[in-house]
Amino acid sequence: PVTGAVDNQTAALLASAVKAKTPPPAPIERERLAVRLSIGALGEDVKRIQTKLKELGYFWTDITGYYGTATADAVRRFQQAAQLPATGIVDGETYERLIGQAPAAKLDVIELVADAAELLGVPYVWGGETPEEGFDCSGFIFYLFQQQGIAVPRTVALMWNAGASVSAPEVGDIVFFATTTNSPSHAGIYIGNGQFIHSGASTGVTTSRLDQPYWKQRYLGAKRFF
Repeated sequence: PVTGAVDNQTAALLASAVKAKTPPPAPIERERLAVRLSIGALGEDVKRIQTKLKELGYFWTDITGYYGTATADAVRRFQQAAQLPATGIVDGETYERLIGQAPAAKLDVIELVADAAELLGVPYVWGGETPEEGFDCSGFIFYLFQQQGIAVPRTVALMWNAGASVSAPEVGDIVFFATTTNSPSHAGIYIGNGQFIHSGASTGVTTSRLDQPYWKQRYLGAKRFF
């Protein structure tokens, strides 16, 4: 009845109409809560994850859309940094934290060199990656870049494969040497004026010159991570 008054029946019908007009939660939100990507997965979601991991400095290979061991390792590194269970699997929480993460910090080479200089004299320790325990050569680099909020691989070989090649090193670049085989086996950080700082097996953290005969003969090149 068109009375212009809201009786019980009209009120019930109004409530029903409002409820019918209310849109359900967007499907993408429900999907995000249930995201679960692991080795073997394919598709745009994997590309999105790889792109974000690369932007943040955790992923150093091509974006393929295939979730392989390299992607799982990158996810695991991100989870460790974000204090999430390091499973290497992208569950809903990992997805939300990863997609919402701010871009990677830019390297401040002045701070990097200053931090490195403060560590001169710290002893060499195989597998070491902190000032308290000592450093091996890649652990020294890994620690310093970590202080800058920039992720680099933990081993010399992976650093060599991941970095962008440069024709001549600039301050902050990583310089590589073949000291035991023909492959990269030692590395340091270029600090300018032909010098680099590194953790040597017989010296601990020290500075050396690229033109010294020992290093000149074994020099392979430089890579950049910024």
